[in-house]
Amino acid sequence: MKRITSFGEILFDVYPDGRKLGGAPFNFIYHIKKITGSGNFVSRIGSDKPGDEIFWFMRSNFIPTRYIQIDNEHPTGAAYANLDAMKIPHWEIAAGCAYDFIENGSRLLWLIENETDCLYFGSLVQRNKESRKTLRSLFGKDKKYFCDLNIRQNFYSKEIIEESLKASNVLKLNEDELKLLNELFIKQNADEISLAKKISEIFELDLVCVTQGERGAVLYSDGRSDYRCASVENVVDTVGAGDAYAAILCLGYLSDWNLEKINKAASGFAGKIVGINGALPKDDTIYIKFKEELLNE
Repeated sequence: MKRITSFGEILFDVYPDGRKLGGAPFNFIYHIKKITGSGNFVSRIGSDKPGDEIFWFMRSNFIPTRYIQIDNEHPTGAAYANLDAMKIPHWEIAAGCAYDFIENGSRLLWLIENETDCLYFGSLVQRNKESRKTLRSLFGKDKKYFCDLNIRQNFYSKEIIEESLKASNVLKLNEDELKLLNELFIKQNADEISLAKKISEIFELDLVCVTQGERGAVLYSDGRSDYRCASVENVVDTVGAGDAYAAILCLGYLSDWNLEKINKAASGFAGKIVGINGALPKDDTIYIKFKEELLNE
């Protein structure tokens, strides 16, 4: 089994009626760990009550905490959600959080060089120069790099996106993010598959995934494409659906699955997640089918 490391934010999604643990990189590695039994997570939390809760949640779910840094100056991350009529969250993300200050060091470099086959990352953790510098020091190794763009608010720049894509083998993004990349790098009136193809060519990517919410997802790789329409019933909460899709997308890519198999499995898992409350299942039985698919490879 390939060894996967996730680098980025961990935070609390704060709702009017309570809060839930989140952050795309954490949701992603949580699923990876539950399915494969392994996975490492690199982040930073505050020396505060939310940070303590995160630490013990990870311990209780057997997710390694050795690469979680403790920050005595900056608070644990938070994002404040407003759900629209379609139950889609619109986020207000707190600035100046602990995950903006992830430090480099020999332990982190050792993890990437010796215990990582694929490094997952996004754009939000790069909004501050400290974490951005640390992440970029991990680029350019003989590894696979999975970029889940996750543009949030104004926490990005053309340079951040460009450097991220140059470093990557796989890119996952949504329709709005594809439009942004078109505006920044392509400037063409074209369909999504054509734009995915162009992005793949410009940045020499192995695989591009464009998620389309309730309409499904498009995958493009080396002249081939696959589109799968989502078939989801009883949507409870769309939070974390993209992170669930990303987890299976990553595992399928590393296992050399064909595009159709990846899209079917990833869409199926994302469909399971939107049927529960929150991004992380309380019942691990949801993972059984996807474990079996990997074991049967």
